Amino acid sequence: TLLTRKAFGDENARWDTWRICQYNEILSFYGLCYWYTWQVSILGLGPIWQSKNEKLQIRAAQHLEDGAIFAFGLSEREHGADIYSTSMKLIPQPDGTYKALGEKYYIGNGNKAEMVSTFGKITDSEGNLKKKTSTKDKEDYVWFVANYHNDSYDCKKNVVATQNYVANYALNNYPITEQEILSKGQDAWDACLNTINVGKFNLGWASIGICTHAFYEALDHAANRVLFDHYVTDFTHIKQYFVEAYIRLISMK
Repeated sequence: TLLTRKAFGDENARWDTWRICQYNEILSFYGLCYWYTWQVSILGLGPIWQSKNEKLQIRAAQHLEDGAIFAFGLSEREHGADIYSTSMKLIPQPDGTYKALGEKYYIGNGNKAEMVSTFGKITDSEGNLKKKTSTKDKEDYVWFVANYHNDSYDCKKNVVATQNYVANYALNNYPITEQEILSKGQDAWDACLNTINVGKFNLGWASIGICTHAFYEALDHAANRVLFDHYVTDFTHIKQYFVEAYIRLISMK
C-alpha cells in the first residue's frame, strides 16, 4: 500500500512522498538496518513506476502485495554511480532478444529482490559500446529488470559486514526480451536521475529518525539520574541543551 501507485493497488494505495518520508523516520528510529531494505526497494521501484511498461508495473504491484523487496542496480565497482560510464551491456541477438553482460556492485537487496532494476547500455551485435561524441547522446541507455532466481544471475557476495545484504551481482549472458525492458534512451536517463532525486531524499529522514532515537535515549537517561538531590533534567543548562536539540530536530524536518 505504501509504495504502490494508485492505479495498481487497493483504495489506500498511493505513492505519497510525505507518507513515505514519515515511514522512513519511523523505521530508522528503531534501527538503520530495518530502514535499509525499505529504502532500497523505493529506489528499485523508481524506474518501474516511471516506465511505460504496464505489464512490469502490474507485476511489481503484485510483488508488493506479496511482501517482496526490490533492488536498484546502478552502481559499479569501477565507476561508482557514474551513469555516463556504466559498463553493463545489453547485447542484441538475431532473434530480437538481448543478452545482459556485466556486474553491479554495492546493490542493496540484490540477493532476494524479485525485480532488480538494472541500468546499462545497449551495444551493437558484437557487444561493442557506442563511442559517444557528446554527453547529450542518451540513445543507448537502458533500464531492464532481472531476477535472482535466473541461473544467469550470479549473486557473488555481500560486500558489507552487517545484517543488510549489499550485493555484488553479475549477469552472465542473462536473457532479456522487450517485455523485461523498462525504458530506453532519454527516458532511461531521466528515470535514473529522477529515482536518485526521489529515493536519496529519504536519507535525510533516516537521519532524523536516528537523531530522534538518540534524543529520547538521552532524555530518558537524564530524567532518571539524580545529582545534588536534583534530577539532571532540573538543571537550567541541561534544559537548554534539550530544548536546543528538540528545535534542531524540528528544523531538520
